Amino acid sequence: MERLQYISQGQTLAEQKSNILKALDAGSKWIQIRWKEASNKQLYMLAEQIKMACSEFAAYCIINDHPEIAKDIDAEGVHLGLDDCSVTAARDLLGPEKIIGGTANSFADVKQRITENCDYIGLGPFSYTTTKQKLSPLLGIVGYNNIIQQVHQEGLPPIPIFAIGGINDLEDVRQLMQIGVYGIALSGMITQTPHIVSSLNKLLV
Repeated sequence: MERLQYISQGQTLAEQKSNILKALDAGSKWIQIRWKEASNKQLYMLAEQIKMACSEFAAYCIINDHPEIAKDIDAEGVHLGLDDCSVTAARDLLGPEKIIGGTANSFADVKQRITENCDYIGLGPFSYTTTKQKLSPLLGIVGYNNIIQQVHQEGLPPIPIFAIGGINDLEDVRQLMQIGVYGIALSGMITQTPHIVSSLNKLLV
């Protein structure tokens, strides 16, 4: 599984597509299409186009929140928030081969996601971020470290944990990797400076 995820940004289809193509061009190999304001029709149009682009770049295409769209366009998988459809329902729809990721904010959430047999967990937010409307409590380095230690102490099955939300510089990434986070999911940092992807990929090896 790739260690760097780009979570798409943009208010319009054109903005979303432009930002995603820049990220792909810069070396991103995992795109999560996240466009909360879009209608289902707009999102479907974007997803169709990005799935084709991801195939050309040999990159994963993951759809945020909408397993039915992921199925229709044959995306690599779906990412589910805590209030979205269940992992079981998504698995029944998509089948055993597709990737299903789940959001978590606390150790209890992580434990739930492991029980649900998610393929990876997006744990956050790290710090304040403007990309999410309803922000959960901020974790910071200490919060991530505590949760990862609890996973080990309880002997839970290992699962890739991605840090997400308000990660703004390479030092944040270094510290998170040092405490045992599997990967990093970024939005604004890559949208604003796509060329940073190569530095991030080197850090995340």
